[in-house]
Amino acid sequence: MLLTRTGSGTDYFSLAILRQLEQLDVAVINPSGAVEAVKDKLYAHQLLAQRNLPIPRTMLVRFPVNLELVAAQIGFPCVVKLLVGSYGDGIVLSQDPRSFQDLMELVSALDRSQSLILQQYIDTRPGQDLRVFVIGGRVLGAMLRRSTDGSFKANISRGGDGEAFAITPAIEQLALASAAAVQLDIAGVDLLFDGDGYSVCEVNSAPGFCGFEAATGLNVARAVLEHCQARQQKQGESYVVRAPRELVQSQ
Repeated sequence: MLLTRTGSGTDYFSLAILRQLEQLDVAVINPSGAVEAVKDKLYAHQLLAQRNLPIPRTMLVRFPVNLELVAAQIGFPCVVKLLVGSYGDGIVLSQDPRSFQDLMELVSALDRSQSLILQQYIDTRPGQDLRVFVIGGRVLGAMLRRSTDGSFKANISRGGDGEAFAITPAIEQLALASAAAVQLDIAGVDLLFDGDGYSVCEVNSAPGFCGFEAATGLNVARAVLEHCQARQQKQGESYVVRAPRELVQSQ
């Protein structure tokens, strides 16, 4: 059994190795197909939408971008995203049509072949979201993330604060359904506060957990290893677990 530390930065070479291991009947967590799916932000949202899960209004655009269509379908402010990215990189909040037009001109000048994702900006609680950890079909815990610099992005890797957040049935149900929709055993599900409920912002196949552990007091690494051990016992396999930044061997 192999536990992979792969995410949006996973390249073709890494995915090819995972696929080869799967062809050799090595159990891989997370599976290559799921890693590849969430690497593409648009495709991940298509899978979530297929399950009728709540997501922000989303549009894929390429140049030339029709400003009137964007205003009618997404509105302003709007969130502009690259198809691939992590840690809040490649995401910009465009406040109004004029700033959006300026941004499109800049991107077009750099790479006119670039496709972009546009999403509805949900402003129920600006600069705040939830990171929910799902491991083996159960919710381990949730963390409230808050921006500390006025940004609309609350990533801990960008200096955001985190604190434990109580799991509600609505959070649990949505996080589990989101992880299942993209077929991830281990997932970091990011939820946006949306009115009285939540919308799914992203589902991550390789969520960082140092900030999560500090905020919640939960031992994510132990929960991951226990899940792998349970899978190993169920399948009767010897395995090698490659944890983030470490190599742990078990006979």
